[in-house]
Amino acid sequence: MNNEKIANTLLQLADLLEFTGANPFRLRAYRNGGRIIKDQPESIASLIESGQDLTELDGIGKSVSEKCHELCETGSLKQMEDLLQKVPKSVLDLLKIPKLGPKKAAVLFNELGIENLDQLKKACEAGKVRELSGFAEKTEAQILAGISIAAAANERILWAVADKLALRLQRHMGQCKKVKQLEFAGSYRRGKETVGDLDMLVDSEDSSAVMDHFATFEEITSVIVRGDTKMSVRLENEFQVDLRVVPKDSFGAALQYFTGSKEHNVAVRGRAKQMGMRVNEWGVYDTSGHEEKWIAGKTESDVYKALKLPYFEPEIREARRELEWAEKDELPQLIEVVDIAGDLHMHTTATDGKNSIEEMADAARERRLKYICITDHSKRVAMANGLDEERLLAQWKTIDKINKASEDDFVILKGVECDILEAGGMDIEDKVLAKADFVIASVHYGQNQPRQQITDRIIGALENPHVSMVAHPTGRLLNKREPYDVDMEAVFQAAKANKKLMELNANPIRLDLNDVYLLMAKTMGIPIVINTDAHRIAGLNNMQYGVKQARRGCLTAFDVANTRDWKKMKKMIGK
Repeated sequence: MNNEKIANTLLQLADLLEFTGANPFRLRAYRNGGRIIKDQPESIASLIESGQDLTELDGIGKSVSEKCHELCETGSLKQMEDLLQKVPKSVLDLLKIPKLGPKKAAVLFNELGIENLDQLKKACEAGKVRELSGFAEKTEAQILAGISIAAAANERILWAVADKLALRLQRHMGQCKKVKQLEFAGSYRRGKETVGDLDMLVDSEDSSAVMDHFATFEEITSVIVRGDTKMSVRLENEFQVDLRVVPKDSFGAALQYFTGSKEHNVAVRGRAKQMGMRVNEWGVYDTSGHEEKWIAGKTESDVYKALKLPYFEPEIREARRELEWAEKDELPQLIEVVDIAGDLHMHTTATDGKNSIEEMADAARERRLKYICITDHSKRVAMANGLDEERLLAQWKTIDKINKASEDDFVILKGVECDILEAGGMDIEDKVLAKADFVIASVHYGQNQPRQQITDRIIGALENPHVSMVAHPTGRLLNKREPYDVDMEAVFQAAKANKKLMELNANPIRLDLNDVYLLMAKTMGIPIVINTDAHRIAGLNNMQYGVKQARRGCLTAFDVANTRDWKKMKKMIGK
């Protein structure tokens, strides 16, 4: 029973209780407890085992503590089981609709008897939702538009979530002595920002033993199918995992085939046919003679080598330009996490962050970064206690003092995430922005404005001489919010003309820019900055997700500005 599972159970309990009209203070306690436990560095189960009183942890009360003990001792909550007798679990899908909070979802359930997305869609189309108190025709239209996002969230999970699952599966399967090799394939291996299922390939001579062991994975709720060499299961979160057991001689061919993409494989098979060969999940075959002959398949490199091709990193196997580059011997050497020198977007306790400047700096040092930039929100983001000019200047004085007292070469830069106002223009006065080391321009409000208006706002920011970069340029939240309507080609043209940078926000729910826009920026010669947008120390670990996304955009270390030291970065932004 790990912290994430405990936290998710508490959050789900609070959501279900919302549908029953439970005490709001109890709901708040469970939600706060869930968030605290998710960020807790120590294992809750270990703390309980050692006899520690969980109520000594800041924000954990008696009720939450009791629930943690019950989960760790029994693996479930009786209250949750009782609730599911009254409230179907499918109602939680309603909460995945953008801007439809628990209170309104509870009204839909209690007054219209809506239990799932299909029923909600029919009710919206029939005009029943707008008749409810607190709803309106516009609300109904927003809900109807958001149902597709909620449905997608049911089908695909974030890459970061799939990655944690893959690690748990890898640890579990590593305990089986019959497993010789294990790799994950599919969209997960290619680093797609969301993953529909998980493909696991195992090299073994005893498929039955491997599948028997796989079946003991504690998160499995049902076995969909089990054959001689393939087994498909469904997990607690309804996610599907497929296991395939393949022979050693075909392991590389199977890995290449099941990694995909479909388009990449079609191109590879087409090339093989032209060369008198055939490629499938079992290997590469020479078909030029009277009898077909197996010639490669043990490793992916062997497969590609047989076709006179170099090895392709999984992230770029999308049939965009990788085969063209291979023909010209111009395959890019993709960026790696170790190439990153600095992180230029993060928040502190001054606004909505959870750690101080010093704590963020020390954590960045531990990650071997050479510099960071503190970029707390500007005053327009009042809900995050955004900084006005006076508070911002005071923060920068504090940063100067910290740098002066530092005994190493690590540098903390003075910055701000400055809102682009709805009417255009920047949220902080130019005379103050001029004193910053690095200025981020962001859109947080007016995201539903017409395409031209949002585009003009961002271009106006790029034309401001003090702005260094535009953050999370399309504003999307994966499985939660579609990108706003913006002309990215025009934005890129403005960035190039004004010698400005564009952000790849590494938060796994953003990964904004997407891979297609990253490749466009690379082609246009626009430098990208990979930032974590960390709001706490743990958020600095998001860098790995940003780098994975950058690799999908075919970016090299040269394409990413913050692989350079600060001295070179300053020249890039004209400081």
